[in-house]
Amino acid sequence: MDDCLFCGIVAGRVPAEVVHETEHTVAFRDINPVAPVHVLVVPRQHITNASTVELEHADDLVAMVVAARAVARAEGIGGEERGYRLVFNVGRDSNNSVAHLHLHVIGGRIMGWPPG
Repeated sequence: MDDCLFCGIVAGRVPAEVVHETEHTVAFRDINPVAPVHVLVVPRQHITNASTVELEHADDLVAMVVAARAVARAEGIGGEERGYRLVFNVGRDSNNSVAHLHLHVIGGRIMGWPPG
């Protein structure tokens, strides 16, 4: 999608600090981090958000979670000794500002519950 910011990052037209890439995903640092580690994992295929996911997207979703685990390990927050949070935001009320499915990998500090 030509006007999608994250499609531009995936295509290399928009600069980003890419930290991990696979056949199905690209992971890059969030430009407005909420924690010491805040990386976005996006599918290379444009999917609008989690509310538009269908069974045909199963490979992309699994690849996103596996990539998130790899990012967490590389950033030193993987595993149960530290931990991290995975977040999908959907729609305006969740502060979702880019209409391309993305998974937030957030960690490096203790997180409260409930979030938000």
